[in-house]
Amino acid sequence: MDWDKLRIFHTVAEAGSFTHAGDRLNLSQSAVSRQISALEEVLGVPLFHRHARGLILTEQGEVLHQTAREVFAKLAMTQAFLSENRERAVGKIKVTTTTDFGLSWLIPRLHRFLKDHVDVNVELLLEDADLDLSMREADVAIRMHPPTQPDLIQRHLASFSMPIYASRAYLQEHGTPRTLKNLEQHALIGFSGPQPPLPHINWLLERLVKEKLVTHPHIPLAVNSVAAIATAIAAGNGIGALPPYTAASYPELVRILPEIRPPQLEAFFVYPEELRSSKRISVFRDFLLAELNDDRHELGENRLAAEEGVLHATH
Repeated sequence: MDWDKLRIFHTVAEAGSFTHAGDRLNLSQSAVSRQISALEEVLGVPLFHRHARGLILTEQGEVLHQTAREVFAKLAMTQAFLSENRERAVGKIKVTTTTDFGLSWLIPRLHRFLKDHVDVNVELLLEDADLDLSMREADVAIRMHPPTQPDLIQRHLASFSMPIYASRAYLQEHGTPRTLKNLEQHALIGFSGPQPPLPHINWLLERLVKEKLVTHPHIPLAVNSVAAIATAIAAGNGIGALPPYTAASYPELVRILPEIRPPQLEAFFVYPEELRSSKRISVFRDFLLAELNDDRHELGENRLAAEEGVLHATH
């Protein structure tokens, strides 16, 4: 099996079309198509179903694609390992985390890391679904739940809660609820979608129903984005639960019902075993821990007590 043809096949399978693969490979569409046809002839099986809307892998193509992904992932890992400078952080680090955490917390602080580590480039992938680190879809992940894969190293970063918030304008118009039972008279904003980006994201709605505190919750708006929930609450559409790092971006938000203890969420720094000795990984991990610890101290003791565990960095 020709190695170059396998590389082109892998790119086509990832891109989903000859045209997009050609753009990535700097080849014409016809050149890419000829290479795939030649590979199919050597193997004696079709690798793609061709139709007007693009390409779909055949059963044989799926098998080859899986193998090719594993091979190229291992090669990328090997290249990173061989080029790693053990004394100084050098190279690119591909980081994935949830869209909301990336936008609300990480990106506003990332300039400090880049200033201190000028030879490191960060590629940030904001995905609410978990990327496969073992397949090198990313080097490291900041996840809001413990990793499920046994071959990944995890470091606990922080604990935070999901307090209840409303906007000042909403409270002025509708009054401030004093108990969870009072929420029966208020509009509630929730998450709606097949893949929640955070555990317990709808804990408030679930608790109201489970404990029969509210017979028929009034939920005029539900969206599939934590940032959109924050924007909706800040705009006065209703009351909802948010991570404090998200709420901090909206000065018009007010925490209500502070005596209600929300469930705790845990943030983890996760990476493959192969990157255990990587200098790039260790300096980025240390940066995250330092920033989280600074956040905790900047809140001050009074604010920290009021927020009941907004961010607790792990030392």
